Amino acid sequence: MQTSNKIDLVNPVRRQLIVSLVLAAPALSTRAAAEQVMIEVWKDPSCGCCKDWVKHLQANGFKVKINDSGNTEARARLGMPIQYAACHTGEVGGYAIEGHVPAREIRRLLKERPTAVGLSVPGMPRGAPGMDDPAYGQERDHYDVFLVHQDGSVRVYQSYH
Repeated sequence: MQTSNKIDLVNPVRRQLIVSLVLAAPALSTRAAAEQVMIEVWKDPSCGCCKDWVKHLQANGFKVKINDSGNTEARARLGMPIQYAACHTGEVGGYAIEGHVPAREIRRLLKERPTAVGLSVPGMPRGAPGMDDPAYGQERDHYDVFLVHQDGSVRVYQSYH
């Protein structure tokens, strides 16, 4: 009897397992690629909390294209009213994302697809993604994520306490 280090492809159970794994691999990688949404971000090159927000997005499966050119022009181009301004602006799926918006709410927005300019967390509330560095201690501010409508009106999309 001859021995071999090759996989026994004659064994039907082993052959079926190998075929299943080979066929499943492209589907799994395609699904992972489809779930990784691209968000483009405009921020100041030296802003630490903006960098931390980008890390939050990446840790939550977003691909991020960064523009270190400030966000004033992007905010205006995307139609985000100045009263909902923050230190960075993103664009994803045709929506503006202003400030420290949690990735969870961005995913929800993309799933629900409301008619709106986008989401905003104005200012820099402690405890929001990017503002949750240990340097802030355990302090957390109450903050709201606003859904900003085309006419400039807003509604609370999600509250964080």
